[in-house]
Order: sequence, then C-alpha cells, then structure tokens
Amino acid sequence: GPAIADAIAAVAERVAEGGRVFYLGAGTSGRLGILDASEIPPTFGVEGTFIGLIAGGDGAIRKAVEGAEDDRLGGVRDLESHRASPGDVVVGIAASGRTPYVLGAMEWARNQGILTLGITSHPNGPLAQAVDRPLVADTGPEFVTGSTRLKAGTAQKLILNQLSTGVMIRCGRVRGNRMVDMQLANEKLVDRGARMIAEACGVSMDRALRLLTEYGSVRKAIDSFADAD
Repeated sequence: GPAIADAIAAVAERVAEGGRVFYLGAGTSGRLGILDASEIPPTFGVEGTFIGLIAGGDGAIRKAVEGAEDDRLGGVRDLESHRASPGDVVVGIAASGRTPYVLGAMEWARNQGILTLGITSHPNGPLAQAVDRPLVADTGPEFVTGSTRLKAGTAQKLILNQLSTGVMIRCGRVRGNRMVDMQLANEKLVDRGARMIAEACGVSMDRALRLLTEYGSVRKAIDSFADAD
C-alpha cells in the first residue's frame, strides 16, 4: 500500500547517501529481521547496509533468551554499539507493539533524529504510536492464541521483503527484474548469472559464462558487452 511505498522512498533516500537500516526485534520478530538482513548481500551484493539486531544477542537466534525482550535499554545499547546516527534508519518489529527492547530503541532513535519505522500487527499499540512511519498488518487473532510466529510473523516477513527489495531496486541494485549484483557463491548462482547475461545480451550460454568468468559480475559483463557494441 501507500504506507510501504512512502517508507521505501524515505529509506532509499538515506541508503543512497550511505545510511544503514537497522532491524530490531525480540524472538520471532528479531529472527525475521536477521533473516531479511542476511539475504541482502547474496541477492544484491550490498554488505553492511541492512543490520538485524535481536534481543539477547546472536545466541537468541537459535535459543530463546529469558527476559531479553523486557530490557528497555538493550536495543539502545545495540544501536549505540553500531554507532547508529541520523543518516541511518531504525525499523522496530513487534507483533504486539509492546516489546520494551524495541520501544526503548525507538524512543532513543527518535531523540537522535533518526528516521523510525515500526512493523506491527496492532494499529493502536505503543509501537505504531512511537515511530515516524508505522507499517501495520492487522492479522487478527492467531490459530494458536498469542503465537505470533504464525500469521503476524508471516505478515512481518512479507513487509520486510517488500521494504528491503524496494529499497535495493530504488538504489539501482537490479536491472529490470535481474539481480545483476548477486554474489556468485555456488554453481547454481553462476549458472543463473550466465543465463541473465545470455538473455540480456542475446549471446549463447558458453559466451555468457566466458563473460561472467572474465568480469566476475553479471552487471560488469552486461555493461562491457553493451560498451563493445
């Protein structure tokens, strides 16, 4: 919707100037932020721009850390350790909209003049009130009551995917619908990269693979072929 489109434009403006995007959440929300952030480098070839932070630290990715989400200063410490500043963006993720780890970070970020976004399932919850741009997916009661890893978590992942993909597209990290800056980390991806070059340049797969090997990136191979024409 328009809220996400406006958010993408505002975030892309800062990322284009070298700003970073911090995702903060506890439990499922924190894991989903880390998941989305971890997929940006292989997909778009951009390192260190999207940073996922979880209450209780990286150990909490695998195993719940008791009480971590209730630490109102935990998120502040995590942002300070990364030297978050007004050129950056802070995205709080909390289905309930009440997580102290996230709310404390939002309050601190706003006081620093940092753009804040909130991804939540509660339109009138504290997180929606605490941020510059709330992104609300009102998913209603869960099939297993209170288990926000279900509908709310699925909606959070959709919003995170839209946000980061939209920002990367606006910052020129794709060409048409092609991931021209993806990392060529395995045979499947090398093959996909060569196929992109073959389609974009109208050459055989053999020629495309040679170009990819020579230039080491889909974007450079396509650019070099266009320049040679």
